[in-house]
Amino acid sequence: MSSFSTPAIVLRRIDFGDYDLIINFFTLNKGKISVIAKSAKKSVKRFSGILEPFSVLEVVCSSGRSKGLPVLQEAALKQPFSKIRTDINKIAYASYWAELINVWMEDGKKQVQIYQLFQHLLGELDLGYISRDALSIIFQIRFMKLSGFCPDLTRCGNCRIELEEIRKGKIAFDIVKGCLICDRCSSAKSGKIYLSKGTIKQLLWVESGDLKKAERIRFTKTALSEGLKFIEAFVPYHLGMEPRSLKFLRQIRGN
Repeated sequence: MSSFSTPAIVLRRIDFGDYDLIINFFTLNKGKISVIAKSAKKSVKRFSGILEPFSVLEVVCSSGRSKGLPVLQEAALKQPFSKIRTDINKIAYASYWAELINVWMEDGKKQVQIYQLFQHLLGELDLGYISRDALSIIFQIRFMKLSGFCPDLTRCGNCRIELEEIRKGKIAFDIVKGCLICDRCSSAKSGKIYLSKGTIKQLLWVESGDLKKAERIRFTKTALSEGLKFIEAFVPYHLGMEPRSLKFLRQIRGN
């Protein structure tokens, strides 16, 4: 039997039998993994109150020779992010981010930058100094970039004309192709979202540079509205499904 330890964020927990839990973790050292926490629902000493969604833990797991799930042996709470779990709005945003990671990420593939992004933005969501909508735009744009599916907001995907040379104030974005379409190349086909130049420039600022700089941006009301509509259409399309948590988030947000 071999064992490993790693920092881990709880993505989801599922009841398994009368006493056990299946935990989906996003870990620093091993990427997304699933483990079984035996007797977790009745053990007061070992795991009481810490295997909650979005908690950051230090976990120790063991895996035997069989093909079964690794077994969670120990877990120490590092960051509870308790203010998230007491606010239904924050729960909605954190649940959406967690579901994106859980559905999109390949099992067992180390993703240090995405782990750091997720942990950091959960911390900012918990603190509450930055608007939830802005944090969600930042998470999704940077998550898509790190995953290799970042939208091209710099030029027309057809004629390659640069953003600054496109004269229209509102520019079409083709969700299917993942790129801007200038007015000369645009057609009446569906699947387009229109973004103002100001919104595009703010999204590009979020995409580039370090995370701290991205957080300092002050989104205009228009940029927040357009940015959310855009990224919450682009991400599910390329995910191939609309996450349940996104439906819940929209209900909570009232749109």
